[in-house]
Amino acid sequence: MKLHKLHGWSVTPRDAIALQSELACQVIADLPLMLDRVRLVAGVDVSVKSDPATGQDMSRAAVVILSYPELEIVEVARAAMPTPFPYIPGLLSFREGPVLLQAFEAIQHTPDVLLFDGMGRAHPRRIGIASHMGLWLDLPTVGCGKTHLLGQFAPVAPEAGSYSLLFDDDEIIGAVLRTRAHVKPVYISAGHRIDLESALALTMRCTTRYRLPEPIRAAHHAAGEHFLD
Repeated sequence: MKLHKLHGWSVTPRDAIALQSELACQVIADLPLMLDRVRLVAGVDVSVKSDPATGQDMSRAAVVILSYPELEIVEVARAAMPTPFPYIPGLLSFREGPVLLQAFEAIQHTPDVLLFDGMGRAHPRRIGIASHMGLWLDLPTVGCGKTHLLGQFAPVAPEAGSYSLLFDDDEIIGAVLRTRAHVKPVYISAGHRIDLESALALTMRCTTRYRLPEPIRAAHHAAGEHFLD
């Protein structure tokens, strides 16, 4: 897969924040995605575990390509490396980005859209990992977070498909989506080259029996399968 190199990854947390502020203006988060033209969707996740032999944190990324709308696995790519950056809320892309790029380089199929286990525009500087990686890939990306990072929202109705808009002050930064009835919601935001409406519709169409959409579930399994065995 072709990558658009934006910057190096050897940065301090202060440098990373400045870089996010600089790149955020390049993110496109108001572009509708024609779902009827989507044929391949990717799920993206990173697993981090401590190596018992060295005590060092190791990261393994997985990118899983699925057919759409069938949601059958077409390709899996993995990459692993020592974790290069500490865990700091809001700076996840600097911890996971380098190993993800290695996995993306191995992909033979180019997806039409990617779902990330993490945030897009629902981020203090409007550039979570889905937005940041979207710039590197120049492809539509969606952030699907499992936990609340930022913003205020009204209670979400219990029915599947219900959602409440997520606000930071007066700005809409995403939505809190109930993918399954009476199950904890997920936090959806546009990453890059997509709008929130399309991101919500895609997430629901990729969700089957579980809370998380199938592409992210597949990537989570692939990233952790036999890791450090």
